[in-house]
Amino acid sequence: MSSGDLARVEEAALNALQTRRQLFYDGWLLRLSPGAAKRARSVNAHFGSTRPVGQKIAYCERLYAARDLPVLFRMTPFCQPADLDRELAARGYVTFDSTLVQTAPLERPPEIDAADVQLSSPPVRDFVEAVGALRGSTRTQRDAHLERLLHTPLTTHAVLASIDGKPVAAGQVALDEHLAGLYDIVTDERARNKAVGTRVVARLLTWAWEHGAAYAYLQVTGDNAAALAVYRKFGFSTAYEYHYRGRPGDCR
Repeated sequence: MSSGDLARVEEAALNALQTRRQLFYDGWLLRLSPGAAKRARSVNAHFGSTRPVGQKIAYCERLYAARDLPVLFRMTPFCQPADLDRELAARGYVTFDSTLVQTAPLERPPEIDAADVQLSSPPVRDFVEAVGALRGSTRTQRDAHLERLLHTPLTTHAVLASIDGKPVAAGQVALDEHLAGLYDIVTDERARNKAVGTRVVARLLTWAWEHGAAYAYLQVTGDNAAALAVYRKFGFSTAYEYHYRGRPGDCR
């Protein structure tokens, strides 16, 4: 994919995780959701920037502090201004949580052998509760997750995998024109190495292909070997990386 196509992937990723608790400030998208997802409670400097960078950083610090949230900056290859990473480092912000953005073409639905697992597409509230249980999320985190999914302008599709009636894996896909983003991919530790996660991803990609997607993308940490092995089966490879910067003690 070209750099322009990858910038569109980043834009689609921003579209896929929206919250009502956000605002624009001179081209920077400031998200203030109290959930677990750092993408929903960080500064995304994706669009044009004209004001002095020091003034903008100070504004973000005040805004997040007023809401009792750590100020986090999500640093991608598309950040504006281009020297923002260096500016933050000079102010004592440290790097953490490096993440890979992987893409794969969707030329046909995937062919994956069936596993002994029941797949369903639950209502949003049930999906959020199941994902929260698998992740051990707090009530605040679950409520923030629900708010984002209930009010997304994109077409989404959720999948739960169950064994003996108990959810053991989950995932959802958000469709933005021809791009399909995979999110909330989680598998219970006791169900790993049983192809359950593979079945969930296959179902999501099949649905995306049936609904016109030509490419899929996802975000995964580089140390998640189990997830990377699953995604590799479907042709995913790293297109670019991003990381966060935060004050020491706030990197969470």
